[in-house]
Amino acid sequence: MALRSIIAAALAAFAITTEATQTFANTGTTSGWSNILQEHQGTVSEVTNVVYKGSTAIKVTQTYDPSYTGRYHSEVHTTQGYHRGETGFYGFAFRLQQDWQFSPAQSYNLAQFIADFSDTGCDDWMPSSMVWIVGDQLYSRVKQGSVCAQHTQTFPNIATVSAGDWHRVEIQADWQNDGTGYYKLWFDGVKVLEQYNLDTTIDDSREFQFHVGLYANGWHDDGKMLGTQPFRQVWYDQIAMGTTFADANPSAW
Repeated sequence: MALRSIIAAALAAFAITTEATQTFANTGTTSGWSNILQEHQGTVSEVTNVVYKGSTAIKVTQTYDPSYTGRYHSEVHTTQGYHRGETGFYGFAFRLQQDWQFSPAQSYNLAQFIADFSDTGCDDWMPSSMVWIVGDQLYSRVKQGSVCAQHTQTFPNIATVSAGDWHRVEIQADWQNDGTGYYKLWFDGVKVLEQYNLDTTIDDSREFQFHVGLYANGWHDDGKMLGTQPFRQVWYDQIAMGTTFADANPSAW
């Protein structure tokens, strides 16, 4: 009986281990995405000269136009992301251009989870969690409440980003709105954020998509460009999500 119990426990542990699943993966290509968004003069392209791993990476650019009043997205989108009540890991590698000018008072978004709420009358495409930089500091956040009564909890200054270097970001989130969720973020393999017992999403069960790319939101939200660098470039590679850290770690697959 003891041997049978040991074997049963081992088989159960093996079954749990084999449940690890990479639910989405992209090796830095423009194929395999649900959508590619290039607003105004923005571009999204596949390149081979600047890569994190393998033979290709995604290069995104945006150009500031003082006569333009719209938004500045250059992103790749997968409709996969999360539903409320799920837990997942999400990761990507990114690189700012070598001469990136850090603007200490302006935001540049790097990744976001977003869903269409145009049926509610309270919002249209609403992002929940986001990852962005202000100056050389990495920020993230969670969205709480409801689409008609949104609250944002921001996590500022969680890591320092350098220009011209590849960086890795991994997120683990338990997407809850009953105070039991958690939100963790790793930067270059170091855990820099760990928050428990909080709302990590709003009270809606529709799917939030996962988008990566440059969204120069500061240009739109501030109504102007700060600094003297109107042309911005970011590279992305090894974008993935799954049920374990290894599934989303850009250096692990």
